[in-house]
Amino acid sequence: MNWITNYVRPTINSLFSRREVPDNLWSKCPECGTMLFHRELAENLNVCTNCDHHLAIAPRERFAHLFDGGVFTEVKVPEPIADPLHFRDQKRYPDRMRAAQKATGEKEAMLVAEGEIDRTPVVVAAQNFAFMGGSMSMYVGNAIIAGAERAVKHKRPFVLFSAAGGARMQEGILGLMQMPRTTIAVEMVRDAGLPYVVVLTHPTTGGVTASYAMLGDVQLAEPNALIGFAGARVIEQTIREKLPEGFQRSEYLLDHGMLDRVTHRKDLKQELVTILRMLTRQPPAVKGDLPKPDDGAKPEAKADAKPDAKPGEKMDTAAKEASGAK
Repeated sequence: MNWITNYVRPTINSLFSRREVPDNLWSKCPECGTMLFHRELAENLNVCTNCDHHLAIAPRERFAHLFDGGVFTEVKVPEPIADPLHFRDQKRYPDRMRAAQKATGEKEAMLVAEGEIDRTPVVVAAQNFAFMGGSMSMYVGNAIIAGAERAVKHKRPFVLFSAAGGARMQEGILGLMQMPRTTIAVEMVRDAGLPYVVVLTHPTTGGVTASYAMLGDVQLAEPNALIGFAGARVIEQTIREKLPEGFQRSEYLLDHGMLDRVTHRKDLKQELVTILRMLTRQPPAVKGDLPKPDDGAKPEAKADAKPDAKPGEKMDTAAKEASGAK
């Protein structure tokens, strides 16, 4: 054995056989800093296994865990004007849109779908904060209206998961106009006698909080979610006072009557099913997927029963056997 065999050859082999490790195998928890393996994180619904912090989750991933068997049908949303104001800052608005679509694999910041949750038909809309901060655009307004119309047409409850930084500045007043439009859509659902349930996730701020995100018949939220209109720093500068600890977090809002419940992501599905079935006056969901019993099926005859025995005689025999009489 010489230095060529011991050193040169292994070095050359390692150079040619080296594989690049994907950079998306691990995620860092923003709360505790723990490195989380992507498979374990996905299995735990994007919740940190160390500190229980709720990380962002894409609408499709949420729907895969929410709907029965992960099966759902997307609701078609009308297409708005692509670039109504011809807005340009450091980039053109269409360029920003294409970059967001490429990064998220989604068309826009809102996904609307219909399906069943524990055999409960429902229409669900969810915002994607990864798409330009989940900002409220004309498309988002159209999506909420499309979901509300679908719910009214098929007599289904409407559930909305909010996650946004406010209205989309690239659409200006047209983005702000979605506040009254979506408010009217919520009233359509209410007028039809159907439940409208909102789940506020981190973060939900700006014009979204000032419109459809705070109009639910039942207001739920995920733990430690930031919920508010203006930022805490702006409020402190305006009122010239120090805000209390945990201000604008879901637990603080729950204590002060702004929310009905703060629910862990793993318990959210069962919570929604219970609420929706109560509001629609349906019986509790039955666990499992057992076949419906056949009411017309005849019981099997016993081996010792007489074929010509009358129904009354069979009942007497069964009663005697049950009581132990000979």
